[in-house]
Amino acid sequence: MSIAKNPVLSGFYPDPSICRVGEDYYMVNSSFAYFPGIPVFHSRDLAHWEQIGNALDREEQLPLSGSEISRGIFAPTIRYHEGTYYIITTNVDHGGNFVITAQDPKGPWSVPHYLGDAAEGIDPSLFFDEDGKCYYVGTRPNPSGVRHNGDWEIWIEELDLHAMCLKGAGTAVWKGALKDCIWPEGPHLYKKDGWYYLMIAEGGTGPEHSISIARSRSLREWFCGCKRNPIFTHRNLGRDYPVIYAGHGDLVDDADGNWYVVMLASRPCEGHCSIGRETFLAKVEWEDGWPVINPGIGHLTEKTELPIGEYRLEKEVTHADFITFDQKKIDDRLLSLQRRDENTYSLIERKGFLRMYLKKQKLTEKTDAQYFGLRQKDYDFTFSACMEFDAERENEQAGIVCYQNHANHLSMRICGGKEKRKLQVIAHITENDTLLAEEEINAKGMLELYLKAAGQRAEFFVRDEEGKVLKLIKDVSLLPYSTEEAGGFVGCTLGVYASSNGEISDRFADVAWISYEGIPG
Repeated sequence: MSIAKNPVLSGFYPDPSICRVGEDYYMVNSSFAYFPGIPVFHSRDLAHWEQIGNALDREEQLPLSGSEISRGIFAPTIRYHEGTYYIITTNVDHGGNFVITAQDPKGPWSVPHYLGDAAEGIDPSLFFDEDGKCYYVGTRPNPSGVRHNGDWEIWIEELDLHAMCLKGAGTAVWKGALKDCIWPEGPHLYKKDGWYYLMIAEGGTGPEHSISIARSRSLREWFCGCKRNPIFTHRNLGRDYPVIYAGHGDLVDDADGNWYVVMLASRPCEGHCSIGRETFLAKVEWEDGWPVINPGIGHLTEKTELPIGEYRLEKEVTHADFITFDQKKIDDRLLSLQRRDENTYSLIERKGFLRMYLKKQKLTEKTDAQYFGLRQKDYDFTFSACMEFDAERENEQAGIVCYQNHANHLSMRICGGKEKRKLQVIAHITENDTLLAEEEINAKGMLELYLKAAGQRAEFFVRDEEGKVLKLIKDVSLLPYSTEEAGGFVGCTLGVYASSNGEISDRFADVAWISYEGIPG
């Protein structure tokens, strides 16, 4: 037996999709406008997960230029069929819906096979029927005209995997459980006991989020909803419940016929979600031909006992990340904005360091600013980075940042001229800068910059090479960097950045390590 602790993936890991191949489970999540895209996870017991790569790890796979952070890659689905792994997803601003394939889920994954204008809408999924045919299922605006915001429908069409194109215009099969349902999305198809089951999210990925299900004997007929719909939601538990926004699920069975569902949900702090939407797990039982999620309970639990032998992995996902730069490649856990140009950083010019060259791009723009970050996983945490940076001009800066989006982030930066370096703490809220703290520093060499967060408040520190610690500021609000205040679909990331703010510079910052230590809530 193993025990899964929810969330099974803490931090910004939304829209989970899962498949089983033998005794192995693989799961993927949305990545929006971060690079690399679509993290791929592996487990043997559904409780302990290891990141084995990123499906979109090359620029040719992932055009994101100009994308706001909550655009990019939406809701991937992972499936396996006859020796090949498939991921289907949407790049909402660059090409639309596409399929990538791999023989090994660790990669490499193929270049995208774009499905063209015929595959309209978002949130595509794949279903392999017993006769070997492959079907595309997605969500699209009401073809008769959108009558209200979120007036969409679920549709199905056969997909030719050799030509990578749809065979027809598609058949509308469901519009969700509720009358005038908004945002029927995240569809997944399954077949069990002669029935085709269609499970979707509806209500929007916020306070009204839910999971609904319908079934049919044919993929070309209208699906009939379960009379108990929605079969899962937390919207009836109120805004102060510890876990909210639950929905967008994907079903999986184990080798013994037991069923489970992974879904997204959020853990608020002071009524705000800074971490984003995370991945949770629940048990599923079938009653009268319909799935029941967490029977007898009806909501997500902190722990789930699983009738699967515990299987511990070598590099499990934890609440502590310590990143060094003594490898030949950037750690899979680190994220960048839109793209990662190897000409703008180096792992070899100073052994054991990440050398970040200052780029003209700014964090305040929808650009590929110089940034390497980790997901925030907790509300009580310490994030730190050890770096060396000697600014020559006022416009040159490097430091650490709590990043929600280009318009809302909180940074601590080294800047200044040749004579004096300065440390500044800057709150960038709704595209406006506020200087929260500033200190002159005489010390040369390595500095450890770090922030400590407790709930939705933070304080900033610096430690020099001699071990002297200076607190720059305390009691800084983190609420402006939550989804509720900043909007969008992502959680905060914490990272290092370097910018020359629109000017050409040959300066660089050397980063020795990056550390995240969280206290699980």
